[in-house]
Amino acid sequence: QVQLVESGGGLVQAGGSLRLSCAASGSIASINSMGWYRQAPGKQRELVASIISGGSTNYVDSVKGRFTISRDNAKNTVYLQMNSLKPEDTAVYYCHALVRETGYYGEYEYWGQGTQVTVSS
Repeated sequence: QVQLVESGGGLVQAGGSLRLSCAASGSIASINSMGWYRQAPGKQRELVASIISGGSTNYVDSVKGRFTISRDNAKNTVYLQMNSLKPEDTAVYYCHALVRETGYYGEYEYWGQGTQVTVSS
């Protein structure tokens, strides 16, 4: 079993910054991709950013140039640095990981519990 624990959400004014962290623990053999999704009230969950083990990254267009995703493979941790935050970034942010567990051949999806990010205007 694998657990994802997020931290770093909160309330910030428009133009401010926040840094989210997500640490994976448990029976982990390897983690292919890690990423962040978000879900605003009344909207579908969307991918914000992802990063694979080799370091390649992917961002939704609305955050390009403002958000940076990074990971520490030794710590099984992914970060999301969010700068120049806008009210439309307000959402619950979820950590996601595609994990190969020790003793298994397949990969399984895991999600964090979610952390609230609120950007006031």
